[in-house]
Amino acid sequence: MHPPHLDLRLDGFEAADEQTEEAFWRAIQIEQTELTPLTEHHAPDGASYYVLHNRAVTWGVPGEPQLVALHLRRDPKAMTFRFDHATLPLPAMAQSWLIHRGCSPDGISLKPGMGTTPADEATRALEHRLMGDGDRFVLLHSYTDDDPDHVMTVAVLRCLDERSPSPFRVLHEDVDTESWTHTLREGGFATLAEAHRWCEDALSGEVSPLPPPQPTARSVPRPASHLPAPARRPAGRSR
Repeated sequence: MHPPHLDLRLDGFEAADEQTEEAFWRAIQIEQTELTPLTEHHAPDGASYYVLHNRAVTWGVPGEPQLVALHLRRDPKAMTFRFDHATLPLPAMAQSWLIHRGCSPDGISLKPGMGTTPADEATRALEHRLMGDGDRFVLLHSYTDDDPDHVMTVAVLRCLDERSPSPFRVLHEDVDTESWTHTLREGGFATLAEAHRWCEDALSGEVSPLPPPQPTARSVPRPASHLPAPARRPAGRSR
């Protein structure tokens, strides 16, 4: 079965300027044949939103995030386009990034059969919350292990609410390749070192229960510049 074709709907459109053209080539076009659309939404105003899986990443730097959130903005009068994108480790984080750039939450659900299925209600609930929490956290590090015998992703985030008693969060996605399902859990840590230590242990096969994050009041929404940034793998981790 072939993966679905990525149609960026740019026939007849040109990049708005040379800088956009070069950036789009480096970020998207150079690996376009390796990008699989997990979901996409096309708004009436000419904007398009995509969550893409980049198959080429598995051959690159170990642990790099494999998902691309892409926001295309078209000018139908000038027949030009601009774009923003981010590489992120988890679908819910890519969806959150797009939602906070104007995408309808109902329009960006993953297509049936694209990716694994949530294994339990706790996973569904956490993913739903993460889709709306892009203004509360910044992504510090992530590591995606796509070894067929050990498929998991860990991500370390920092809470933007300085009053939070658990300022550092760990997200841990574990994939069951036999049932093609996944679980997602969240933990809270007082220090970045503790969060990194838990991730290093998990990636080494020593998975211990995540400490539940201490509840905190909803903070004032932050501007888009504070939304999740491209991830970096934890220091010292290699495949």
